[in-house]
Amino acid sequence: MEKILPTHLQEVVFSSGDSKSSKQISKLEKAGKLRKIAARIYSPNFDDSPEVIVRRNLFTILGKLYPGSVLSHRSALEFRPTSAGHIFLTYTYTKKITLPGIIIRFMEGHGPINGDNPLSGELYASQMERALLENLQASRQHGPESKTLTLPEIEDRLEQVVRVKEESGLNELRDKARIIAEQLEMQNEFGKLNKLISALLSTKPSKILSSPLAVARAFGNPYDPARLTLFEKLFIELKQQEFKNLPEKNTTSKSFRNFAFFEAYFSNYIEGTEFELEDARKIIETETPMPNRDEDSHDVLGTYKLVSNRQEMNIIPATPEQMMEILLYRHEVLMSARTSKKPGEFKDKNNRAGETHFVDYTLVKGTLIKGFEFYQALTDPFANAAYMMFLISEVHPFLDGNGRIARVMMNAELVKQGQTKIIIPTVYRDDYIGAMRKLTRQGDPKAYIKMLYKAYEFSSTIVGEDIDAMEKHLEESNAFKEHTTAKLKIIRKEE
Repeated sequence: MEKILPTHLQEVVFSSGDSKSSKQISKLEKAGKLRKIAARIYSPNFDDSPEVIVRRNLFTILGKLYPGSVLSHRSALEFRPTSAGHIFLTYTYTKKITLPGIIIRFMEGHGPINGDNPLSGELYASQMERALLENLQASRQHGPESKTLTLPEIEDRLEQVVRVKEESGLNELRDKARIIAEQLEMQNEFGKLNKLISALLSTKPSKILSSPLAVARAFGNPYDPARLTLFEKLFIELKQQEFKNLPEKNTTSKSFRNFAFFEAYFSNYIEGTEFELEDARKIIETETPMPNRDEDSHDVLGTYKLVSNRQEMNIIPATPEQMMEILLYRHEVLMSARTSKKPGEFKDKNNRAGETHFVDYTLVKGTLIKGFEFYQALTDPFANAAYMMFLISEVHPFLDGNGRIARVMMNAELVKQGQTKIIIPTVYRDDYIGAMRKLTRQGDPKAYIKMLYKAYEFSSTIVGEDIDAMEKHLEESNAFKEHTTAKLKIIRKEE
């Protein structure tokens, strides 16, 4: 007799050929403790619909009712029914079976082989190499009723392999697929797979590729698709909003340099390069590093050298190639004293901040190139600045100095358009980082735009020929305080 667990321990119960088990199920059903939700399937759950119960327990059901079946084709890569409710399995016959909310599409074929993944009971899933071969079979159906993914989707899967496991990982996949193709007599499908992999690795003409992600890889500019999604969200939100023009009031050389001093000071302070204000002024005025703080001093000097130069800050990119040239030059100036951080070079290893992993170093150039497409379509000065700053910060193309370079690039956009530059004061650091993190992790651009626009309005109040008066205004605005002790004030002086 097949033992039936207490009904509160399992959501689905299966009928059995055993007469005692059948009687037990019948007794529980009559007592109102079980209900039949599909052929041979019962449940003690009277609250959820049969469709919900079947979906939640799908693999358990398949493994129990169809032992030896293999989740195959697109289902072995997606691990869920299609939008039309279809799930595809290789089994001992070809048949279509309907369960509540699910259409099971059985296809006659080879059972599980060595390397296929056990799922539940006696249900298996085709291993990656087998699944790719299966998805390269011809299909008479299209869309969510097709057993196969589209060619661009398959190319994207392959691109993901090389992105994560590098070329050696993709070559290993090809070698394994060749063996499986011989075993399952799928040599024709392997020929297609081999051509795609060769094109992706640029050993064969890439014109056979159709996925933008795969084409970019073949032409040497692979990019991070998840970051492109973030950039698109920010772009759309920026295009939907209107922003005021806040013309630059520090139009003289002296007032421009005064603002640039505080811009450089706060930009470094926010990254942990902390100086007393008088010490920072002495470094700038004498162009002499403080004893025992040579690298930190040069960080401040390098930042100031960039942001105080109106000619330099009037340079913005017209092409992605120009953007990368500008980035590399500015990084070399900024980080000149930190040779271990490779000034003027993109990173050659991955970096992170806390739980945030930045763009893989092999994808930096491609992600910058693709991200530039959205930048080109923006026209408002603040929108361009906000987008450029997030693009550089999110890609994090350098080993160090990324935040400072991102803010330099942001402010160059504003200088070019005759608008006030943006300072992120110490008191606003937590708001700044929190809003950036919310966009990165939750895909919410509204908080980021709101945060940066407030900093933009605040910065427009920092004006003057007298650097001491400017410092006093910043003090009254709580700019130098920690966020735990004060809030940023926007104090607008009479014109």
